Amino acid sequence: MDIMTIGFDLAKTVFQVHGADGEGRPVLRKKLRRGQVLGFFAGLPSCLVGMEACAGAHHWAREVQALGHEVRLIPPQYVKPFVKTNKNDAADAEAICEALLRPTMRFAAVKSAEQQSALMLHRARELLVRQRTMLINALRGHYGEFSLIAAQGARKVESLIGVIEDADDDRLPPLARQALLSLVAQFRSDGDEDYWTGEELADLASLQ
Repeated sequence: MDIMTIGFDLAKTVFQVHGADGEGRPVLRKKLRRGQVLGFFAGLPSCLVGMEACAGAHHWAREVQALGHEVRLIPPQYVKPFVKTNKNDAADAEAICEALLRPTMRFAAVKSAEQQSALMLHRARELLVRQRTMLINALRGHYGEFSLIAAQGARKVESLIGVIEDADDDRLPPLARQALLSLVAQFRSDGDEDYWTGEELADLASLQ
């Protein structure tokens, strides 16, 4: 069986393989469980493997490349025009294989584990900062419902929290104070807003 190119459709448990010969004719259609993937590619002569650039693709690309194959990642929007039938794993694998052979196709670079980790760290930081900002805005907004105005800025929130935590300050009804104290507890648990800064982020940025 002369397999030159493979369209590899990724999934959580069952993967789909579509193999084609040098003329682009189908010569293999196969389902693989996760534990079978590396053994399958290890048993093949070196060939060109295409995958959609989606979650998990960079990991599998590195693993398959380590077995001696050339791997190219295709953005999903470039694969879609090649799907001939109703969308399913087999049709997607075939579409990936066909897209792989187009001379004008654009590919995404395979990221290293370090590059993926750097991007993950930035996304995690953005999420934490966004959640912290939402908490501050919620505290300020609820505080304002009783005509109490808090100064703008993340660093001004401590004075607002001081009023909320002061049980002797009767400007807030007890039930409102109880509700806001739950937000304050969450705010405190988030810790310092400067999650990663300085040299650490500079080092991570160099990996991208």
